[in-house]
Amino acid sequence: MNEGWVIAVACLYLTGLFGIAYWGDKQARRGRKWTRSPWIYSLSLAVYCTAWTFFGSVGDASRNGMSFLAIYIGPSLVIPLAWIFWRRFMRICKTQRISSFADFLSTRYGRSSRVGVLVTIFMVMGVIPYISIQHKAISDSFEVLTHWSGGNGETNSMFQDSAFYFALLLTLFTILFSTRKIESTERNAGLVVAVAAESVVKLLAFLIVGAFVAWFSFDGLGEIFQTSADNPELERLLHIDQGEGYGGWFFLVLLAMGAFLFLPRQFQVGVIENADANHLRKAIWMFPLYLLLINFFVMPVALGGNIIFPDGSVSGDIFMLAIPLDSGEPLVALIAFIGGFAASTSMIIVSSIALGLALSNNILMPALIKAPRLRNRVRQLGKTAQYSRRFSIAAIILLAYLFYRFVAAPYSLAQIGLISFVAVSQFIPASLGGIFWKQGNRRGAVTGLIAGFALWFFTLILPTLPDSLLGTSTLVSDGLGGISGLRPTALFGMEGLDVISHGTFCSLLFNTLLYVGVSLFTKQDSVERNQAEVFVDIFEYAEYYESSIARRGVAKVTDIRSLLEDFHQKEYVERAFDVFARKYLIDWEQYEEADARLITFAEKLLTGIVGAASARVLVSTVLQEEKVSMEDVYLILRESQQVRTTNRELKEKSDELKKATEALREVNEQLKQQDVLKDEFLYTVTHELRTPLTTILALSELLLDVEDMEDEEREKFLNTIMQESERMGRLISLVLDLEKYESGKQKLLLTEVDMVKMVQEVSFEIRPQAESRGIDLVVDLQLSAPRLQGDADKLKQVMLNLLTNALKFCRQPGGRIEVSMYRYDRSIKVNVEDNGEGLAPEEQTSIFDKFYQVRSRGNAPRPGSGLGLAICKQIVELHGGTLWVESELGKGAKFSFLIPLQASK
Repeated sequence: MNEGWVIAVACLYLTGLFGIAYWGDKQARRGRKWTRSPWIYSLSLAVYCTAWTFFGSVGDASRNGMSFLAIYIGPSLVIPLAWIFWRRFMRICKTQRISSFADFLSTRYGRSSRVGVLVTIFMVMGVIPYISIQHKAISDSFEVLTHWSGGNGETNSMFQDSAFYFALLLTLFTILFSTRKIESTERNAGLVVAVAAESVVKLLAFLIVGAFVAWFSFDGLGEIFQTSADNPELERLLHIDQGEGYGGWFFLVLLAMGAFLFLPRQFQVGVIENADANHLRKAIWMFPLYLLLINFFVMPVALGGNIIFPDGSVSGDIFMLAIPLDSGEPLVALIAFIGGFAASTSMIIVSSIALGLALSNNILMPALIKAPRLRNRVRQLGKTAQYSRRFSIAAIILLAYLFYRFVAAPYSLAQIGLISFVAVSQFIPASLGGIFWKQGNRRGAVTGLIAGFALWFFTLILPTLPDSLLGTSTLVSDGLGGISGLRPTALFGMEGLDVISHGTFCSLLFNTLLYVGVSLFTKQDSVERNQAEVFVDIFEYAEYYESSIARRGVAKVTDIRSLLEDFHQKEYVERAFDVFARKYLIDWEQYEEADARLITFAEKLLTGIVGAASARVLVSTVLQEEKVSMEDVYLILRESQQVRTTNRELKEKSDELKKATEALREVNEQLKQQDVLKDEFLYTVTHELRTPLTTILALSELLLDVEDMEDEEREKFLNTIMQESERMGRLISLVLDLEKYESGKQKLLLTEVDMVKMVQEVSFEIRPQAESRGIDLVVDLQLSAPRLQGDADKLKQVMLNLLTNALKFCRQPGGRIEVSMYRYDRSIKVNVEDNGEGLAPEEQTSIFDKFYQVRSRGNAPRPGSGLGLAICKQIVELHGGTLWVESELGKGAKFSFLIPLQASK
């Protein structure tokens, strides 16, 4: 394909990317919510998928089969834990205005400039090779696309290398959209939108090329896998274990997990550029889905490339381009080039921003600030910080390009990528220890990092260097100083592990042991101790961070203000001081000396521009700081703890008051309801008593007035008077019985009760009434059920009441009542079930109340006193049992009671 066309398309793509970033930034300034969308955030995390994913995964799969998946399984497994880790990182970075991973660790370990410098150097050492493979991918893919001849292509000299000019363009683009603002902690919304857009481009490009290989170069995925299965050379690639054992997979997954959390570019988009921690909820499922989609066609393309190029003349790293070109489809190859270009550029941009900030904040700006003569010549330090970041970004991108040109060119993308992953994993102990372990200190972190990176260099970098650079060709084979136990590939005699697993295990082991051991046997200074408290308990300290810093010294407010104006515009400083004054109710006219809160506030503002280490140095120039003893630190922390405890107690009291108020409201509602029920009960009892009394009085008057009444009629009236009197007596007895049960005066007359016989007797008594109403009464008893200790009369009363109620509410005719009884564990269970109207849910909770009457569907109370079930419940509970109902409207009701074989009272 013509070089001019490819360059034009690439430049057009970069122009479009530039436009998307500019537009996104403009939309963010206008407050458009979509620029802070969780979809944008989740897609920006896909910056994890670089040229290694787009080209290198295919190359790795073409050589080693399924092992490439470990690099994507790791992030998929760890991203749910990002909710634990990254939320803490986000809160810490927001509270302390941290703008890079190096600032994060230097701030945690006593705001130490040495930690910042060390971490920055190690980050550059570990990530520069990774950035370099993006340059390699751009250069190689351009050469293949424009000079395809069935081989791997050759790279031209530096000034003829397209990647060099693309590097210059990316440098310009990155500088324009990441250093326009003085504060490095402000979100680059436009840049994040551009990175999210690139994630979509590279995914679509991979799917298009993968589909082309599967259904145009071959007759579907089935043909590719079947052909590979029939070829012994390719069949081995279809197996997960390729001879190195699953230990290799374990270390690859571990490396990928650490890389996803702590790679500078992932920390930048995942933590620094995050607009809302809740966006992680969507990213937890969306990012693994993205990884699944972009890796769907990796094995088909890798196997297809090996089938089309069986002689190995074409590297697997360029199969994405070579297969379309070999098929005579340059347009598909161009799509592959743009996809790989998008994957490379997004990684270069974000990584160079992250490393550039770290380099500027921890090395360049501190060097300027600590040189009084040089600093005095600089008037606008804020602008100087901007230029420092721009220079750092340019240096990172060009340094990575030079590394590619002179070191990385012979190696595969996966090889270099894995070595960088091992380097990044060295930050795991100090990072996780920093947010969860208060005793972790600066000496432990520094010792662990130095040991880890030294072993990383010894076990992984030295074996890749030419013999001429080692000074001796026997170092790798014989070991350092001829000692076999100090061989880079088998340190301390560890045989059997592949190079990556061996280097990972050795470096991480000594890193972690030294971090923990040195921290346990050395003490923290006051600043370290304070920062440890704040970082570990960040969710409790975040709201009043300024007042939690253990610092003493004297500084004038005017000096603090003047220092800030060296970096910020005067209007910005005025607004910041107004916010501070409103927060702490301060009158600046009466506030001449700055306290710890204002000093910390100023340092935090400066941290957003020059980093934590430089900010501390700057503040110290206007602060006559006194040394803070450990007693002072504990006193301040104790006071902070007391404030936190007081706030927590006040919150708990407030919650208790809310609960008490709610409980009182519920009790009041219940009392109102009880009052209504009691009124209904009194009305019912009065009505029930008045009815028989009226009948008795009327019949008695007739008997007195009619002297010549027939004997038969007189006897009939007397019988009616007797029945009504008995009815009154029963009602009065119910009320008295209920009072006895509730007062605890009622006692059981315990005897041996044959429940089978009792239920049969009650059923026999009820059956004539059931038959007269057209109701079918079915009795199903476990005849072998044992007898129990109880009050036979009381239990019979319960059974009779339940059956009577069932008759009352059952369908007439066509009704059905089922009575069952059987042994249930160490109890007897009895069920009475009808097919009546059933009970509403609210009725099921109230039906056993002493004043409650079930209403008909027309909302009229049913006949009865409303005391029967209340008394039944009291009787059952007096036996140590339980009574309950199960029902559904329109489907009848099932009353059940459970009586233990041995009554409790």
